[in-house]
Amino acid sequence: MIVGVLITFLVIILVLYLINMLPIDGRAKQICRVVVIILGVISLLKYIAVF
Repeated sequence: MIVGVLITFLVIILVLYLINMLPIDGRAKQICRVVVIILGVISLLKYIAVF
């Protein structure tokens, strides 16, 4: 369980880093960041059996 949570956390950080490298405007980056964070939180909650 802990390994799954760590892998999910690392994937979230990697995706957020890659979004920052994309050549798109600030508003689109912010929307992408919010979507990734929401999906990451939902995924982490599934790992700790909240859902």
